[in-house]
Amino acid sequence: MRTIPFGRPIIKEEEKKAVLEVLSGSILVHGPRAEEFEEKFTNFTGGGYAVSVSSCTAALHLSYFYLGLKPKEEVIVPAQTHVATAHAVEFCGAKPVFIDAEERTGNIDINQIEKNINRRTRAISIVHFLGMPVDMQRINKIAAKHNLFVVEDCALAVGTYFKGRHAGLHGDVGCFSFYPVKHFTTCEGGMLLTKHKKIARKILRQKAFGVDRHVGERKTPGIYDVDMLGFNYRMNELQAALGIEQLKRVNGFLKIRKENYELLSNGLKDMDELSLLKSSGGDYQSSYYCLSVILRNSISKKRFEIVSYLKERGIGTSVYYPKPVPHFTYYKNKYGYKKNSFPVASIISNSSIALSVGPHLNAEDMEYMVKCLKEAIIKVR
Repeated sequence: MRTIPFGRPIIKEEEKKAVLEVLSGSILVHGPRAEEFEEKFTNFTGGGYAVSVSSCTAALHLSYFYLGLKPKEEVIVPAQTHVATAHAVEFCGAKPVFIDAEERTGNIDINQIEKNINRRTRAISIVHFLGMPVDMQRINKIAAKHNLFVVEDCALAVGTYFKGRHAGLHGDVGCFSFYPVKHFTTCEGGMLLTKHKKIARKILRQKAFGVDRHVGERKTPGIYDVDMLGFNYRMNELQAALGIEQLKRVNGFLKIRKENYELLSNGLKDMDELSLLKSSGGDYQSSYYCLSVILRNSISKKRFEIVSYLKERGIGTSVYYPKPVPHFTYYKNKYGYKKNSFPVASIISNSSIALSVGPHLNAEDMEYMVKCLKEAIIKVR
């Protein structure tokens, strides 16, 4: 039996050394490594201005805080996403207006967006689901027509490209996550990326209490002014040092993910009991976060039996995501969504199993997963 965890961060001696160097110094926050990490991240993505933050959720919240989103205003949000995508809107007292997923990719159904826009709509939030890019050309066309701000949730999209441009550089802001099971990690942590210098400059202050000058700019230590409201959403130097070293490995990580994904998908693509979401091709370059198989017909009711079978054989799995966000108790109770709403997102949530293609795994692991999944389906039929 093999041991195949769904996620495992790859931390080597270089990362440990970089973190220890920070601990050996006197600067744990407000230091040069956060700025270096921001610079190196923009080099990796190919442009824009980066602001390091404490999490992707913080980046999302800051995006709407910058926009000045107010109570009773609305934001278009995909139903098939992590709850943080919608929570960031709720933080501002505004209303997330949920849109169902499209069957082909799991991404937001762009055809349903415009009919949900009204005079209260301020922004469109999209998620590159499992790393598959959304058609940002269509999104930006809708946004321009209605004068809307565009937020890209790129939590699973490090290495995602649409028409040759990295995710996060199509809309007004892109929000990234460096949680341990993501494409690379800073333990917790995130990044806000924007092509607009004025947005980056203001959010740089809003993430740090709204002070008018950071530590290095103060002529007299401890003397500053606060002329705007702000949060404590900073990334510390330990996280940034880890991120700098992880970025050196990210292209190798992405290469392995793609190879693993192709091996796994090729092994499963002809199974009548499964369908696979379209993940890449042409103008759409995925980051290959994971492979999510959709169980079809009566097999879908056997999902937990299949997961249990895989677990017994050392295979870790996950679900992206356990429910469409509007079906979680908080949103269901607040907005009154019915069980039969968002049918496509519901199928993905209720019938999918996410399999890892992470760089901690190899070709033999993919072959083993194919073998065990086929065995599991035969057993539960």
